[in-house]
Amino acid sequence: MIELIDGLPDNVIGAVASGEVSDDDYEDVLDPAIADKLTRHDKIRFLYVFNEAFEGYESDAAIEDAKLGMRTFTKWERIAVVTDSKLIGRSVAAMGFLMPGQVKWFSLGDQPAATVWVTADD
Repeated sequence: MIELIDGLPDNVIGAVASGEVSDDDYEDVLDPAIADKLTRHDKIRFLYVFNEAFEGYESDAAIEDAKLGMRTFTKWERIAVVTDSKLIGRSVAAMGFLMPGQVKWFSLGDQPAATVWVTADD
């Protein structure tokens, strides 16, 4: 399941992944939120939290994630990934350099710092 985080600046999407993430989570939650932000901003930011209850992605959700990334590849200014999963964190660290924007990995205990970083004015 993906739930949006309220109270962030208009150019920032915040989402929490818990349990098993499905393709419906992308189609019903993330895709519309991103499309809405891109009507008002050329570049957007993303705070993506994988909480302790996160179990993984359904196979169709992984495909939706890849399609979303390809559609919006140049639109990301900053992405903060918050997780205690070493697999996800290492993947972010290893692949983050491929993104045109800045990408950082934070532990769950550092979510406040991740929020400050992803929302900070340049």
